[in-house]
Amino acid sequence: MTRSSQVLLFLWETFFYKWLMNRILFLFLISFSFSLTAHAQFNPNRVTTSLKFKEVIDKVSMYYVDDTDAEKLTETAIVALLEELDPHSTYIPKEDLQAAQTAINGSFVGVGIRFQILKDTLNVVATISGGPAEKLGILPGDKIVVVDGINIAGIGLKNSDVREKLMGELGSKVKVEVKRKRAKSNLTFNITRDKIPVFSVDSHYMIDQNTGYIKLNSFSRTTVYEVRNALRALKKKGMKNLIFDLQGNGGGLLDAAHKLSDEFLSGEKLIVYSEGRAQPRNNLRAGIQGNFERGKLIVLTDEYSASASEILSGSIQDWDRGLVVGRRTFGKGLVQRPMGLSDGSEVRLTIARYYTPTGRFIQKPYDDVDSYRKDISERYLNGEFVHSDSIKMPDSLKFKTLIKKRTVFGGGGIMPDVFVPLDTLGVSDYFSDLLRGGFLNNFSYDYTNENRKALTKKYPEFSDFYENFSCDEPFMELFFKYVAEEDSTLLFNKEEYETSKNLIALRLKAYLARNLWDTNEFYQVFNASNTILNRAIGILNSKEYDKMDLDN
Repeated sequence: MTRSSQVLLFLWETFFYKWLMNRILFLFLISFSFSLTAHAQFNPNRVTTSLKFKEVIDKVSMYYVDDTDAEKLTETAIVALLEELDPHSTYIPKEDLQAAQTAINGSFVGVGIRFQILKDTLNVVATISGGPAEKLGILPGDKIVVVDGINIAGIGLKNSDVREKLMGELGSKVKVEVKRKRAKSNLTFNITRDKIPVFSVDSHYMIDQNTGYIKLNSFSRTTVYEVRNALRALKKKGMKNLIFDLQGNGGGLLDAAHKLSDEFLSGEKLIVYSEGRAQPRNNLRAGIQGNFERGKLIVLTDEYSASASEILSGSIQDWDRGLVVGRRTFGKGLVQRPMGLSDGSEVRLTIARYYTPTGRFIQKPYDDVDSYRKDISERYLNGEFVHSDSIKMPDSLKFKTLIKKRTVFGGGGIMPDVFVPLDTLGVSDYFSDLLRGGFLNNFSYDYTNENRKALTKKYPEFSDFYENFSCDEPFMELFFKYVAEEDSTLLFNKEEYETSKNLIALRLKAYLARNLWDTNEFYQVFNASNTILNRAIGILNSKEYDKMDLDN
C-alpha cells in the first residue's frame, strides 16, 4: 500500500477529529458538588478589570471608524479569554445551547426522524420508533420538500437548517410536505413535536454463545439505564464474557461514567476522584450491586476515546477488573462545569482535574494549544498507531494496579494492556476516494429505497440478510455505474479495486443493514473489519485472558 493511501485512510478515519474536539467541549464532565457561590469573595481588582472591559467595548461602539456589533465583539472576547485557559473551557451561544445539550440530556424535542441531505434534498433515512413521524406514517425513503409552506429542496440545505426547522417547543406543530416514490402528488403531514430519545448504546448483541458486545457512543443522562437493559438482555442469552466498545467515544457526564463503572466494580472501590483550586478532593466510589461485577471483561479503546471513556477504562484497569485493548486514549483529565449567563448563553469552565484510582492524571500537556489540537495527527506521523514501542513514557509516570500490581502509565491517556495497530490492509487511494466522497453511503441509501419491498420480502429477518446477502457482480456493476454518473472524474481503478474490494463490499452491506434495520445491525456487519474487536475475541478464545490472572 502506498504512503498516500495510508495518509488518506488516516485522514478519513480521523475525519471527525475536529468534530471530536467540539464533542469533547460539549460532552463534558460535570461535578455537582461544587458551588461557585460558596467560594466567591469580593475582589476589588476583579471589579476594576470588569469595568475596564466594559469601557473598551463602549469606546469601540462609540468611536470606531465603522459600525460595530457590541454583542459579537463581547462574544469574541469571551472566546479569546477562555482559549487562554485550556482547550476545554468554552463559550456556547444561546442559539447553540439546545444542540449542545442534546447528547448530554439523552433527548430532544422534534419530529423523530434520522435524515440525510442527499442531492440537496432532505431524505428520511429512518423514523424513530414511537416518534411523531412514525405514528403519522412518514416512511424511510420519503423526501421532505416543504416545511411550513417554505420550499427547502434545492436551496443549499444544511444539517443546522434542518434542526432549526424541525426542532422546537414540546407540543408545537410543524407542517411538512413529503415527496414519496410512486405517489402522484406530495403528501402533507401536520406533526406535533414531541420528546425524542437520543440513544448512547449504538449496538448490543451476542458474538458467540458466551460473549456479549456493547457499543457505546457517549455518556449521557440515559446511558446507565440503556447499558443496564443491554446487560440484562445479553445475560438472558447466556453472556458470561463482555466486550465493551468505547472506540470513538468522546466522553460525557461524570455522573454517567461513575454509575456505569459501578456496574462492573464490586464493593466500595474508588472509581475516580477530582480536585481543583476552589474544589476540595471529591471521591466517587462503587456502591451498588452492578449487573456485571463478575465475568471476563474487555474494554476497547482508541485515540478518540476521551474523558468519561477514560474514567471507565482507567478504573477497570486500575482495579485489575478487566483488560483494556486497542490504542492509547485521547488524554483528557479536566472537569468542566456549565455556568449559565444572563442572556441564556453558557460558559463551560474547567474547575478541577480528575484522577484514576491509582492516582493517575491522564491529561496530556496543553501549554501549546495548537500542538494539543494536532496531537492525534502527530501520533500517527510518529508511528504510534502502528508500533507500540513508538510510545515513550518516562518512569515518573509509572503506576502499579491495585490488585495484581501490574505496571500502568499516566500523563497522556490510558495505555492499553494489549496494543492493536491501525489496520491499513486493503486500503487504497480509490477506496479512500469512494469513502470520502460519500459514494458508498449514498448509493446504499438510493438502492435501499429503490428495492426496499423486494429486499424485505427476500430477507424478512436480519439473520437472513446477514447470512445470505452478498455484493455480487450485478450489484457492484450498479454501484460503479452510480459512481460514474455522480462523478465522472473519479475513474475506476481495477488494481486498487482488487486491493479494496472486500472493504468496499463490507461497507455497502453494512450501510444496507442500517437502512433496512438500524445501527445495531450496521455494527453486526461492519464489525467484521474491526481489528480491535477481533483481537479481543481472539484473547478470549485463546485463553490469553485467563493467563492474565485478573480479578474476575
